Amino acid sequence: MSLKPKGDGPPGPQLSQRKPTAKSELPGHMSSGRVRLTDKIQTRKRAAEIIADLRRRGRRVVFTNGCFDLLHGGHALHLEQARELGDYLIVGVNSDQSVRALKGEGRPIVPEGERAQLIAALASVDLVIVFGELRVTPLLELLRPDVFVKGADYALETLDQGERRCVESYGGEIVLLPLVPSTSTTAMIKHIVACCAPPNTDHG
Repeated sequence: MSLKPKGDGPPGPQLSQRKPTAKSELPGHMSSGRVRLTDKIQTRKRAAEIIADLRRRGRRVVFTNGCFDLLHGGHALHLEQARELGDYLIVGVNSDQSVRALKGEGRPIVPEGERAQLIAALASVDLVIVFGELRVTPLLELLRPDVFVKGADYALETLDQGERRCVESYGGEIVLLPLVPSTSTTAMIKHIVACCAPPNTDHG
């Protein structure tokens, strides 16, 4: 396992031009032509089958996860950079129940089905799984991605240690990508609430 922190220095890694994948090299659910959103959103069992097929083809699988409530530019750039680290990007999206447990009442703003669709609509994303656990360790154990991507707001010591040990156990790589300044769902929610608040008419 190697850790590649990317938190300091330039805004992000230099991205190489993504080469289109020939249809014959795509997993079965993507090889029949235009890929629909529903083709990209899969169960974990089906995802494991797809990864097994990718490994037989010698492909490098990347995995990342998050709540992705109120999708913003920072999310899009993070996923594009993650995709450049391999041949196939899988994104785990927290279920409504797990978002509520992590973020508190009132969250998520956008339900899990729509959040999964929005992530699946991004060209950088190849497959989406909605998961209900608070930690992504069970998915890592099942999928065993070559690369596990997190944001640089983490360090090796502050990552969930169960997730870290899981990736280390099979020789996977952990990569920390830089955060995009001034982009966060929490900040967006606060801004929306402030904009929608009634004007203060108390002049007394």
